[in-house]
Amino acid sequence: MDPRAERTVESLLRAAEQLFCKRSFAEVTLEEIATDAGVAVGSVYNHFGSKAGLHAALVERALDTDRYFMDLAYVPGRSPVDQLYAAAAEYLAFYVANPEFFRMLAFPADPGSYPAGRELADRLAASVNEQNARMVEAIKLGIDTGVLREVDAEATATVLWAAWNGIISLGWRSDGLSRTTDELAQLLRVATDLVAHGLLID
Repeated sequence: MDPRAERTVESLLRAAEQLFCKRSFAEVTLEEIATDAGVAVGSVYNHFGSKAGLHAALVERALDTDRYFMDLAYVPGRSPVDQLYAAAAEYLAFYVANPEFFRMLAFPADPGSYPAGRELADRLAASVNEQNARMVEAIKLGIDTGVLREVDAEATATVLWAAWNGIISLGWRSDGLSRTTDELAQLLRVATDLVAHGLLID
């Protein structure tokens, strides 16, 4: 891809990222995206084929970025409990580096009634579930090796993931409940401590 086309693609993705994180797929128009990106509407068709194609490319980028950070947590040879703490730290790092991607994956906007939007929402949920499955595997490994007590690994992973999402979302509040990155890191460790110590065998 030549540099000019690459700049256009990046501008469209950045503009779409801001708009799709705040409003549904159906509500955002190609004209808005193109205007915010500073390019012609035809550029969307030239590079992505359609609004659905642009949205899909953006979601895939968000998922790839999330996967990169999670790969840093689930390192072979790291103990299951250490993997959980590392996953919390890397999830926060993902949010700090890509706040709009975090919002897109953790709190997706209503995809609307269009089939393409619903199909993409289903793909997003499936991909997020694949990442959460790594946490499930870490918990199961801890159970199998006698480090963690017998629990429902899927339910435990869902509780921990939902708690992390809620904690990190405090970072974008504009009131007195807002927390700094350092405070978020401390709260994530407290949440992980509560779950980990509740799982550990005495």
